Amino acid sequence: MKTRENKSKSSGETADLDGKTTNEENSDEKNGESVTDQEDETLDPDEELESVRQEARDNYDRFVRLSAEFENYKKRASREMSEFRKYANEIIIKALLPVVDNLERAIESSGEDENATSCVVEGVEMTLKEILKVFEQFEVKPVESLGQPFDPGFHEAMMREESDEYPENTVIKELQKGYLMHERLIRPAMVVVSAAKTE
Repeated sequence: MKTRENKSKSSGETADLDGKTTNEENSDEKNGESVTDQEDETLDPDEELESVRQEARDNYDRFVRLSAEFENYKKRASREMSEFRKYANEIIIKALLPVVDNLERAIESSGEDENATSCVVEGVEMTLKEILKVFEQFEVKPVESLGQPFDPGFHEAMMREESDEYPENTVIKELQKGYLMHERLIRPAMVVVSAAKTE
């Protein structure tokens, strides 16, 4: 009986010893792995600082570019909005130009007609003045043509006429007025241009 107990004790001791040794080996292996992992994870402080600085520089450059693009967008949008406001009424002004032409013709023809009623003429003149005031508010001005050199950017030549009074390629008659709106031509003037007189 004693021999069996001794044997079992001895075998248990060996088991404990074996267990201890295996546990120690496992712990050593784990410690070894953790040490190597820690060595891999820890970088050189100078390199890490340089990488952080580079990332900060990249972010700052990106921020500067985005800020510049946004400022350009705001300027472009403001410019487009101001252009839109300046010329928003161009269609209405163009529609009123024939009305102004007819009123001017009515006043000219009434000056030649002896039977024309003065009250009607005055009414037409007042109407024309009111419309021209509206034109002034929107910076609409007639193109100066008579006596000016012919300019295809502002004048549309309908015919040429020989003249001794004016030099060649000069506007001598205005068949229809041209108009500018904020320095933009909205209708060219229809004109007669002088030509050199042939003998």
